Amino acid sequence: MRVLVATDAWHPQINGVVRSLENVAREAPELGAEIVFLTPDMFRTWPMPSYPEIRLAITFASSVRRKMAAFKPDFVHIATEGPIGLAARRACLREGQSFTTSYHTRFPEYLAARLPVPTDWSYAALRRFHNAGAGIMVSTGTIERELAARGFGPLMRWSRGVDASLFRPRPDAPRPFAGPVFLYVGRVAVDKNIEAFLKLDLPGTKVVVGDGPARPALQATYPETRFLGSLTGKALAEVYSVADVFVFPSATDTFGIVLLEALASGLPVAALPVAGPIDVIGSSQCGVLDHDLGKAALAALEIPGARCRAYGLTFTWQASARQFLDNIRLAHGAATGGGDGAFAIAS
Repeated sequence: MRVLVATDAWHPQINGVVRSLENVAREAPELGAEIVFLTPDMFRTWPMPSYPEIRLAITFASSVRRKMAAFKPDFVHIATEGPIGLAARRACLREGQSFTTSYHTRFPEYLAARLPVPTDWSYAALRRFHNAGAGIMVSTGTIERELAARGFGPLMRWSRGVDASLFRPRPDAPRPFAGPVFLYVGRVAVDKNIEAFLKLDLPGTKVVVGDGPARPALQATYPETRFLGSLTGKALAEVYSVADVFVFPSATDTFGIVLLEALASGLPVAALPVAGPIDVIGSSQCGVLDHDLGKAALAALEIPGARCRAYGLTFTWQASARQFLDNIRLAHGAATGGGDGAFAIAS
């Protein structure tokens, strides 16, 4: 089983989309599948306006179609709605080939935070993009219900996982910050609502891991906060291990892999009662969800780390990869009249 994933989100970006795709691809061979990628580094790119760290591919459906044919995939999955995703969608529709998509980002809310664009317009465009496929993968029940109410479908659940051997408690790690330590990890951008965290009156130290267009202004406004920039691997895991509470101020994320990294590290979560935290934390008693983020952060200090660690261990990348591949088989089987869905894009 050879799956081609077309994605505009790729290295050097550090985000949940890239992490999800990388980890699923790593687990796929054990499940009898191979995942190959169509990514921006295969094309000329240009910097995204207002977010130059993200490079957008300059391409056309014809060139994407040729590259897809060269991969000889059995199935196609389109992960993002950017230039590569649009070109791959167009290529599949032209060839009469089915494909699946995934909904990773609340793009209408993201866009509305920057420009006066009504969210209904954006959702209409996204609905047209995704509904042309054989199935739309979403990460949580809340997002599934929201999109179903807006006319998206068919919808399929695809959860996420965590590397629990990397993200784990390290009780002997030196603590370089005055406690208690309240940690945020993620892109430093306006849509992440980070200032709602930074302006809180909390004891100890606030720490921000990540980079993005909002970092210079926030770092100047909140000099007492420790901004560590982008970290990955062991360096990131070690920061989790010296924190006391993970604060997740976003109101627009669809999941939040960082929530799982925090939980696996033994960190309780403080977040808003919105999609993502509602679904991940749920009734686990491993976090506090409140519209008063400061109240949630202080209350989360009382949650035992061992409980969080145990709950975090229930999310694995192998289970996520199996769910992803099962969704693809099911969607393409339905689209091809119950067959295995295998196809080769015409060159």
